[in-house]
Amino acid sequence: MTDIKVNRREFLNRVGVGVAVVPTWTARSYASIPGANEKLLIGIIGCGKMGSIHLEALLTLQETDNVQVVSVCDIYSKRLTAAATRSSATSFSDYQDLLSQKNLDYAVIATPEHWHHKMALFALATGKHVYLEKPMAQTIPQAQEIVREVKKSGLKMQVGVQGMSDETYQVANDYIRSGTLGKVVMAQIDYSRNYADDFWAYDIDPEANPNTNLNWSAWLGPAPKQPWDPRRFFQWRRYWDYSGGIATDLFIHRVTRIIKSVGLTFPEHVVATGGTWQFENSEAEIPDTFNMLCDYPGGPTVSLISSMANDFPVDHVIRGHKATLRFTKEGFIITPQELILENKVAPEEYRAQELWSKVYRKKGAEDVILHHQNLQNAIRNGSPLNCDEMLGYYGSVVTSMGVDSFRRKKYLRWDPKNQQVKLA
Repeated sequence: MTDIKVNRREFLNRVGVGVAVVPTWTARSYASIPGANEKLLIGIIGCGKMGSIHLEALLTLQETDNVQVVSVCDIYSKRLTAAATRSSATSFSDYQDLLSQKNLDYAVIATPEHWHHKMALFALATGKHVYLEKPMAQTIPQAQEIVREVKKSGLKMQVGVQGMSDETYQVANDYIRSGTLGKVVMAQIDYSRNYADDFWAYDIDPEANPNTNLNWSAWLGPAPKQPWDPRRFFQWRRYWDYSGGIATDLFIHRVTRIIKSVGLTFPEHVVATGGTWQFENSEAEIPDTFNMLCDYPGGPTVSLISSMANDFPVDHVIRGHKATLRFTKEGFIITPQELILENKVAPEEYRAQELWSKVYRKKGAEDVILHHQNLQNAIRNGSPLNCDEMLGYYGSVVTSMGVDSFRRKKYLRWDPKNQQVKLA
């Protein structure tokens, strides 16, 4: 193993995380690959709804998988106390203090999106493997920097698109690469909900008080400064300063499934449409209806559909010239096109393919526990990650382009040479 070749003080200054707690050890000194039976020590940053889900998942693994949550961090003392009590872990109000622990193996970052970039970079700089909630970052340049630092460090990063721990999408990719579907020309997928009065309007805890038990300035961090607003704290997904809304919170799950299944990387063009059609009096800045069309080089077109005011499902399908793959709750079904079954096009070729309906029943699941176990296996024995930094990056690029397209009302293209977004 080799140490990270970076000037840590210069690096931390560059990303704006300060140098007061810069460790003196090298990035891999305390995150070397443990033995198969060695206990993994874990810290959780962010003890809200998603952080609590991670905590409960990891507590169920403590005995069976030899892991332990040893530290938790939050800027709201009520949440922090509850997490520390539940886990018997040491509590921290500053994420840098948690990450500066020498014995920590990996950190779970379950904070709002606007903090992912800085926290991930600091975790890597202090030698920690990372479970980073989706999306990787708010912007494409931020995601690019995270990818660079992961590759420099040799550390493991699992991006929290837990659906990738369902092997269905890898199996679908195997069929697609073998030519079973023929040329893939289109994919469609949705993530819709229906709210009665307002959407994503999570309950506001009246006990939260920036003067006594909550560090509002620390929560804002790199985001624009704002006076205390409990709606922004508890309902942050509704504000552009902290979230990309439907694109980065919901579509990131769906588009990553298509990216994995078809074997895609970066889109060629992206356009997004939508608006606030139902909840006209909502305080939310993000729209309640959001749709994206994403053209990938040479195809396919990927259609992403969402409404927060109607949850009637759309079939999740990948359309090929020879056959259609439709995802189900149990796995997927591949159905040949009528044209092929009737042998009207190149009959000998298609007879040779022996194309018929295929049913696949999945063994994995969209599951936080499985996603953590995959990361733990990667740390211990080098197993491939189900959602590594590159897959996380591909999803971040297309969803970020969707947000930018919608907000700018522009049709965007990806410049592959310079890895930048430009007007189409």
